[in-house]
Order: sequence, then structure tokens, then C-alpha cells
Amino acid sequence: MRAIVQLTAQHVHEVVGQAPTGTQPAALGAVGSSAGGSSAGGSSAGTVAQLRAQVERVQGRRLDAPVLPVHPALASLLPGGGLRPGSAYSLPRSTSVLLALLAQPSQAGSWCGVIGMPRLGAEAADGLGVDLSRLVLIPDPGARWLAVTSTVAEVLPVVAVRPSGRAADGEISRLAARLRDRGAVLLVQGPWPQAEAVIEVGEPTWEGVGRGHGYLSGREVTLTSSSRRWPRSRRARVMLPDAAGHVSAAPERMRSVEALPAESAESFPHLIRAVG
Repeated sequence: MRAIVQLTAQHVHEVVGQAPTGTQPAALGAVGSSAGGSSAGGSSAGTVAQLRAQVERVQGRRLDAPVLPVHPALASLLPGGGLRPGSAYSLPRSTSVLLALLAQPSQAGSWCGVIGMPRLGAEAADGLGVDLSRLVLIPDPGARWLAVTSTVAEVLPVVAVRPSGRAADGEISRLAARLRDRGAVLLVQGPWPQAEAVIEVGEPTWEGVGRGHGYLSGREVTLTSSSRRWPRSRRARVMLPDAAGHVSAAPERMRSVEALPAESAESFPHLIRAVG
């Protein structure tokens, strides 16, 4: 089996140092207020371009920047069809959902860090497609989990964390600024303010079990995603895992149509009326 890098919180601080404080983004100025801004009679295209440039400067990333890839079965649940650099995502406490999101980025060459999840299994991660050679585990970050997360985000493009306590608003804002500055993605198992998307899991159904016997061959779940970029939530039915132990889109089910009883069919009169 491929090796996994496993660190302790002490190693993180010794190698990288204390978590960076980050800087607050500059305030968004009024469009057209600068010397190079468009005049009142200028084209609307110039005004939009200037507003776009200011938004990108505040957010620390391009609005059209490429996203990190995810499995096609999960792409419809994320704005832009992938994980947007500099953004945070709120996930359920489901290891399968987390590993499914880490699989494609790790296969594409992105190093991934997992913090505060001592029970995460390497075999399960490998089965769902995570490249273990690009996986760093910090099982016990201690009480300073947020500082460890900020430090790891300095060097790894994808960081997943299960918070062990509450964090101050100022510390969360500094971490958000660091994510934007480094272009890192944060996956949080639990609520997180200003998340790019909030994913929830429900309606699990196991396959492979007959009437009290058989072997489990797959689990079908419904993933629901809400984002400030969408007017309404999105849903996807996903096999997590499927019969091969991987993630895949759930097959569409055909609803059976029940035939009407004979007496009900005979009760409708067959009337034909000429038109014209």
C-alpha cells in the first residue's frame, strides 16, 4: 500500500512556524471613483470590467479561475463544477463524502491534508480513489486546531478539518484571508461561516440485502447542496460507495405503473363527439 505522511501538531509548528495572521482585504471602492475609472458617459463594458477587477482584488482570486476537479457525480453540487481555490465548504460528518471530494484533486496532483480525524481509514480512502501518496494526516491537532489548519493551508492546496471546538470570528476571518492569499481549499466537517457551498447527506439506502440475508453491495444517498450563488438547493442521488467500493451516480429508477382494475376501466364511458 502506498505510504501516507502522518504528522503531529508539534511537527507542523516546528517545520512551518506559528500560524500566519494574514491581512484583511482592502475595502471595495466605488466604481468610477479612481482616475482610471470609466466616466458617466463611458461604456457599460468598461464599468463592469472595473467592478470585476476590484472584486477580484478584494477576494484575492480571479472569478473565472479554474476549479479543482471532482468526480462527475458530485460536480453539479458545487458552484463552477469543482472546488474553488480560496474557498471553504461545509460538509456533513460523513467520511465517505469527504473522501469522495478529495479523490479527484489528489489524483490530479494536489496534496491534501486531513486534520482532526484519527479514525480515518487508509483502506477506505484508497477505495474511494484518494491518492495516498499525496495525503497528509494530522490525527490530533489539540486545542489549537485552527492554528494548525491555517499553517497547513500555507503549503497544501486542499485542507480538510473536523473542528474540535469553537473559534473566534477574528481567527476565522484571518484563516479566510489566508485561503484567498494561498488559493487553498478548506473542507470543514460541520458548520462554517461564508461557505462557498453547504453539502448535506440523507436518505441512505443499502443494496444487496434480500429478505434478511445477502451481502451489502452498495449504499445510495441523496446529497443536497446549497450556495449563495444559487437561488435554490441542488440535489443528486449518488452511490457512496457502489458495488466496486467507489463513488458513482445512482442509476435512474423506473417507476412502475399500476394497471387499473377491470371494473374501474369499464366504468369510464367511451363517448365520441364529432367536431366541426
